[in-house]
Amino acid sequence: MRASLVGTTVTLAAGALLTAAVTTATAGGPAGRPAHPAHAGTTRTVLVDCLWHRTVRPDDFILACGDGNSRLTGLHWSRWTPDGAVAVGVNMVNDCKPYCAAGSFRAYPVTVRLDDAKPWKKQPGVQHYTRMSLTYQQDRPEGFQQVMTYPLWD
Repeated sequence: MRASLVGTTVTLAAGALLTAAVTTATAGGPAGRPAHPAHAGTTRTVLVDCLWHRTVRPDDFILACGDGNSRLTGLHWSRWTPDGAVAVGVNMVNDCKPYCAAGSFRAYPVTVRLDDAKPWKKQPGVQHYTRMSLTYQQDRPEGFQQVMTYPLWD
C-alpha cells in the first residue's frame, strides 16, 4: 500500500511539473496561432506570471504557482486596454480531498478582470496589471466568495 501511495504521489508530482512546463511553453497561444508576447518597446499593458514572463491575452494562467492547484484555462479575451482587460474561461481548482496529491480538479466557469496597471518593478518602462478579479458564474470552490480579488506579481 505504501509503495502504491508513493508511486501515485510521484506520478502526480511529475504530471504537475509537466503541465506547468507545457503551460509556460504555450501560454502565448496554441500552435498555428501567433503568440502574444509583450516585447520591449511595446505600449501594451501586460500580464506578468509567476515565472516573470509577460504576456498579452494568454490562453492559460497559473494562479497557484507553488503547487499548480489553481489555474485559468480556455481564456477568451473581449477587452485588453490600459484601463483593464476582461475574459471568460474556466478556473480549474484542486479540491485537495482527502489531500492535494489525491484530490480532483473541478472546473468553475469564471469571468476574469485585470486592472490597476502600474509600471513593472522589473522593467519600469512596461505597464502591467496588478490586480485580478474572478467572478464565478455558477458554482465556486468551497470557501470562495462569488468574486475573488487577488494581487498580481510585481
